[in-house]
Amino acid sequence: MSESRRALVLGGGGVAGIAWETGVLAGLADGGVDVTTADRIIGTSAGSTVAAQITSGLSLPDLLARQSDPALQSPELPPGDISMEELWARFQQISESALDPAGQRREIGALALGAETVSEARRREVIEARLPVHDWPRRDLVIVALDAHTGEPRLFGPDSGVGLVDAVAASCAVPGVWPCVTIDGARYMDGGVRAATNADLAAGFDRVLVLAAMPDLGEPSWARLEGTVEVIEPDQASLTAFGANPLAPETRTPSAEAGYAQGRAAAPKVAVAWNDQA
Repeated sequence: MSESRRALVLGGGGVAGIAWETGVLAGLADGGVDVTTADRIIGTSAGSTVAAQITSGLSLPDLLARQSDPALQSPELPPGDISMEELWARFQQISESALDPAGQRREIGALALGAETVSEARRREVIEARLPVHDWPRRDLVIVALDAHTGEPRLFGPDSGVGLVDAVAASCAVPGVWPCVTIDGARYMDGGVRAATNADLAAGFDRVLVLAAMPDLGEPSWARLEGTVEVIEPDQASLTAFGANPLAPETRTPSAEAGYAQGRAAAPKVAVAWNDQA
């Protein structure tokens, strides 16, 4: 019997999501199942940061320490006075409008392009500091962003001709909070506008693990996947760690710790879904 092909899907969720996903992955590994060896890794928004980090060559314990230990955490910009509750409500309103999905994405893109934010250069410094290395790994790594004008998705990878830092910055450009990222004259925004996880990009893989720090709006993007699909969503302790604003830098330590505990607890179940059974 041929060996299964595996995909790891890392969804959006702000800096809290980065910390939580890192914790989950470290907890799973300590529980005996290292999923970072997946044949394909798909990262969206926060998940794009985690995807770049876990393929950087640093160990999971080191990456976890960079999230949980305040002395090792990279500098982050606070999201300012933006009301996240109002922003999410606006996204929800657009997602429930009569516009088709492409039209909804263009509507959010217009919001993103018109927002007053920090400069692209200042935001890029934050992304650079997050990533241990700035070169693409020799892996099947997919980072999802959207063209803010057209709403069309752009899948960045090692052969895309776009630098890793720029790809991650584009995928993490939360509309209304962070600036759209300019790449070859186009403006890109957060890939989570398409779907929080974009797990459908794992179609064709036999075993898929989805870390969904935030839920997809509407039908989950993994709903139509065939094969074995395991989804880990934040438990109550993790949601408490996220707090009201998952973009707030101070959520990192509690979110990493909660994610680690959740990963350790989930390891036996994930091992069954992830590993080929005789």
